[in-house]
Amino acid sequence: MSQYHFNPETYEAMVASEVPGYHRLQERVAAATAGRGAARILDLGTGSGVTARSVLRHHPRAQLVGIDESAEMLAAARHILPPETELKVARLQDPLPGGPFNLVVSALAVHHLNGAGKADLFRRVAAVLLPGGRFVLGDLIVPRDPRDVVTPIDHVYDTPSTAADQLVWMRAAGLVATTAWLERDLAVLVGDLNGTR
Repeated sequence: MSQYHFNPETYEAMVASEVPGYHRLQERVAAATAGRGAARILDLGTGSGVTARSVLRHHPRAQLVGIDESAEMLAAARHILPPETELKVARLQDPLPGGPFNLVVSALAVHHLNGAGKADLFRRVAAVLLPGGRFVLGDLIVPRDPRDVVTPIDHVYDTPSTAADQLVWMRAAGLVATTAWLERDLAVLVGDLNGTR
């Protein structure tokens, strides 16, 4: 796959053609945030802003902070997100913006990290969540049945993990983790931070 995720003009069409369940994934990510009453939201891998926009429909008063490694994609996102949205050029491996956040969301970005990178990110996500906060991860996974692989990956830039492994890493980070939605090689995983700090 080409690095279409850095081209705002072609991103939507390309990702929708490469990922058959793309629109359903976006809907499920946003739905998993509903009813949380979030005041601050962190979006990891903001891209063109589609996920952030969908999530903000459920949290119209929330302040959103988004990070992405592509300044060009963030410039495109700026056109569809509220003017008060804070967008930063950063990689998922970099320190996260200062919390605390009620919600952390990510769609189709975390699969670019290897297993150790995912586990490290989940620990850092838990550290910026408020007690009662939620992490919603919608992403490409390695399905149990190889026949469910429908999204082409390059095994270099794309390094998906199983849903089961990611739930283990979320739990190791201190989150109560469950699968909210699963369709072939896509999943929405939810991690809640209970208790007090």
